[in-house]
Amino acid sequence: MKVALAQICTTDDVAANLEQVAARVAEAAARGAELVVFPEATMCAFGHPLGGIAEPLDGGFARRVEQLGREHDIHVVLGMFTPSQDGSRVRNTLLMAGPSGRFGYDKIHLYDAFGFQESRTVEPGSEPVCFPLGSTRLGAAICYDVRFSQLFVHNARAGATVQLVCASWGAGPGKVEQWQLVCRARAVDSTCFVLACGQAEPAASGVDAVEGAPTGVGHSMVVSPLGEVLAEAGEAPELLVAEIDLGEVEQVRQTLPVLANARLS
Repeated sequence: MKVALAQICTTDDVAANLEQVAARVAEAAARGAELVVFPEATMCAFGHPLGGIAEPLDGGFARRVEQLGREHDIHVVLGMFTPSQDGSRVRNTLLMAGPSGRFGYDKIHLYDAFGFQESRTVEPGSEPVCFPLGSTRLGAAICYDVRFSQLFVHNARAGATVQLVCASWGAGPGKVEQWQLVCRARAVDSTCFVLACGQAEPAASGVDAVEGAPTGVGHSMVVSPLGEVLAEAGEAPELLVAEIDLGEVEQVRQTLPVLANARLS
């Protein structure tokens, strides 16, 4: 399977962000990818009011993403914001749209860490989700989720062979190294490929960062089921394209059967 990670840097201009998506979807399809993954908060960057831009999965934003996927015969995964159940907050949602339809996952683990409190404006999801892509199942995760190995093991037990991590990773001392570490660890924990796409660093993108908000550090990566980094972006916007052999997952699970050998659930 040929996959693409579209490392972009978004702002509070939803229409302009969607234009970036359209351009990268077309480029990824032209390069032969059947799946293109964008970062968390692709719809609107963190640090801006989110309530006014949140839309349901059948709203105009998601329908446009699905249309782009169908036009280019490619599956598109990106981060958006949907209304919460009580309307007081939003949900941080991962959308997959394209030839197979439209699917969503709401972020379970909210980023109440490193001085940021996502739960003030975001309502947590409660259910893990695996997206269907032909005979393949893709485990869904958003940013802070990647620090929780149990979610990735759950997705693997539910049939995932590829785990998607869409992020807007907060900057700070050691944060890039932590991102690289946890993405590789989650691949080994679940013996899955990990496709981890983060927001590009604002300074490397010519975008003014919002002070205190997690706005991205780049370093999107494709990781093998044994934790090998197969491809990694830098800090600036980039379309990373890689080929992954899904048959490798079963080979690794026969050699390193951590899922089968686990004694604690």
